[in-house]
Amino acid sequence: MNDQTPIKEIDLNKQSWTSPKDKSDRFIPRNVQSNLYQLFMSEENCQGNTYNNLLQSSILGKSPAINQKLFNYKTENKQNEMNKIINNGLNFSNTPTKVEPEKPPRKINKRPYKVLEAENLQDDFYLNLLDWSPFNALAVGLENSVLIWSGHTSKVSRLCTLEDPDMVCSVAWSQRNQHLSVGNTMGDVDVWDVVKQKVIRKWNGHQGRIGSLAWNNYLLATGSRDRNILVRDVRCPNESIQKYVGHKQEICGLKWSFDEQLLASGGNDNKLFIWSLKNQGELTHFSQHQAAVKAIGWSPHQHNIVASGGGTADRCIRFFNTQTIEQVECIDTGSQVCNLMFSKNSNELVSTHGYSLNQIIVWNYANMSKVATLTGHTQRVLYLSGSPCGQNIVTGAGDESLRFWSVFPSSNSKNNHGITRAETIDLR
Repeated sequence: MNDQTPIKEIDLNKQSWTSPKDKSDRFIPRNVQSNLYQLFMSEENCQGNTYNNLLQSSILGKSPAINQKLFNYKTENKQNEMNKIINNGLNFSNTPTKVEPEKPPRKINKRPYKVLEAENLQDDFYLNLLDWSPFNALAVGLENSVLIWSGHTSKVSRLCTLEDPDMVCSVAWSQRNQHLSVGNTMGDVDVWDVVKQKVIRKWNGHQGRIGSLAWNNYLLATGSRDRNILVRDVRCPNESIQKYVGHKQEICGLKWSFDEQLLASGGNDNKLFIWSLKNQGELTHFSQHQAAVKAIGWSPHQHNIVASGGGTADRCIRFFNTQTIEQVECIDTGSQVCNLMFSKNSNELVSTHGYSLNQIIVWNYANMSKVATLTGHTQRVLYLSGSPCGQNIVTGAGDESLRFWSVFPSSNSKNNHGITRAETIDLR
């Protein structure tokens, strides 16, 4: 050691903690002993030799005679302080602390297990043309047609074809039965009974295309380019039961909370609105986004937490608490956020992105770290839906393809989708 060097860094990994004179396992260097002794003796509340005796007993291993009235203090606070010092404060034991091993990161297959070619799938940020039903059927809007892909048989059937120049703008399955709602460019909504292959409800009332739909039991919310949201009961054939007005531009995202009491809507005005079904109107709205809000997802684990994603000029996923009415977190993803969905089986969520990365990201919600990044689409990943089992997702993009991924953990170890190799099917 060079004595001329005033300061040297000590490598704690190479530091020897064994006394050269005494081979006991409680060696404390002299300077540490001295500093601790002076520190305790300088306390103003030190009475007599109390701290001195305790220090010698705990550090030096001596057993001086301690006054029998050692713990006879006037206040209970001093008694508690002494107990903490004896039990915790002077514990220099070198017994190693047991450290729980970290769980290895969950492996996610970065290749889709199925690919469907979807010719004429529109590259339009404001539309919602893909939905997976609880009965394992996938509805896809392709120009003026709606096609149904069966997850049981992998067969494709055509549900309907709209008359020109009408186009399909949105599709959404009921969570109660095999009813499918279809929104179009004329501002109309058709509710189909897919089993019977017939329309059971046909509603108008909007003055622009219907780009977003959301079911809540028998209620169906529709969001339009006319900036309005209508809520209707499928059991009633006539007018809407509620109308929500607040957005200044086209509505492109709608999602009901899991407790079915709140509706979140996102629009091209960069706003996220929260509507109360019970109060029949606005609960609050958030204005932090700097671009259109299409991506919306409610947490199934914390019903007061809603996540939303902004477009190209924003690129952020923001989390809001609808009870405290505040933003609780914000993550800059680096690219346009097109969709958000929480996992039913774990504390994770998935986001899909457009300009400029065109990727899919699985996030750990606890710390918003990336679990996996999935690539394969060559254009914006505009559409997302989840499987009934909660393990798989399907994504759609302007590259006219649908890709199926296994991203979330399942309650059972068996492969729920039953596919072990990549498969390409023409969806036309």
